[in-house]
Amino acid sequence: MLKEIIVVEGKSDTAAIKRAVEAETIETGGSAINQAVYEKIRLALKRRGVIIFTDPDHAGERLRRLITARFPGCKQAFLSQEETTKNGDVGIENATPEMIRKALENLKTDYQSAESEITQDDLMDAGLLVHPDAAARREAMGRLLGIGYANGKQFLKRCQMFQITRKEFEEALKLFREEGFQ
Repeated sequence: MLKEIIVVEGKSDTAAIKRAVEAETIETGGSAINQAVYEKIRLALKRRGVIIFTDPDHAGERLRRLITARFPGCKQAFLSQEETTKNGDVGIENATPEMIRKALENLKTDYQSAESEITQDDLMDAGLLVHPDAAARREAMGRLLGIGYANGKQFLKRCQMFQITRKEFEEALKLFREEGFQ
């Protein structure tokens, strides 16, 4: 059983997690989050640790930001929209057990006050900002770095929050280019 408690959006996500690993979850009840849920997360973080594992869509990213702002130091698991989409529906509940296990093996921990080696200029040089295909490029780089998809501003914040090193960024960029992105 995982030591940490996984924060997910709903019952279907809990079911998918339990098909993949032995773990306990806290369900937020969707994109809304109330004080009782915050209290459960606070207690879980204090006693066992927390992994945030929300859907890679607007509502899931909003929840991730709300929880992270209130509880710095949570571990985070990410899957891409591609990995979690089934019949047009995006959600952790659509991921395979193998994908969920892989995401849980590649956890990131946020460090709110960290200085990153990655700058906005690095993102520009990699075509992750102000490029006709910037969104697709960030999706691919986010997958390779294990930080998920984000808009340009949030992508830089995630690089900082998760202390992505220049070496990690350059290695991901090399794989990114091997995948056909130039």
